[in-house]
Amino acid sequence: MSLTAAPANPQVLDVLSRLFVSLPHATTLGMRYVGTVGRKPTLAIDWHDDLVGNPASGVLHGGVITSLVDTTSAVSVAAQLPDFETIATLDLRIDYLKAATPGRAIYCTAECYRLASQVAFTRAVCFHDSADEPIAHGIATFMRESSPVPMVGEAVK
Repeated sequence: MSLTAAPANPQVLDVLSRLFVSLPHATTLGMRYVGTVGRKPTLAIDWHDDLVGNPASGVLHGGVITSLVDTTSAVSVAAQLPDFETIATLDLRIDYLKAATPGRAIYCTAECYRLASQVAFTRAVCFHDSADEPIAHGIATFMRESSPVPMVGEAVK
């Protein structure tokens, strides 16, 4: 499977990327979908006072970055899916490498580097300007639903 290839199913990526950033916690954080290059999506969160974890420094709360890594990683799985299915985070690890700069947006790019029959494996990087200067790295595994899921908009029988 090629990471530079087009999404496995562009409709699945489009629908699920819009769905994931419309979830209540994502909208509360102001999460937005930036785009996908090949099968590597990028999401972002702009800095806001109410997202700060340490008022003295103005640094965003670590949970904001955790949510960004988790959601971006899920979108990267969507880029690999040939059809709609349910996924759920099984495991998520984040290495915080440095504090995010107050007042600046944080971007996250992720890739699903292995899509097995029941589990998907991802890695992600958070940054301001360049992934070569990371704020955090994340790795995650996602459970894949083995039963078929109706297409969005179809009636459930």
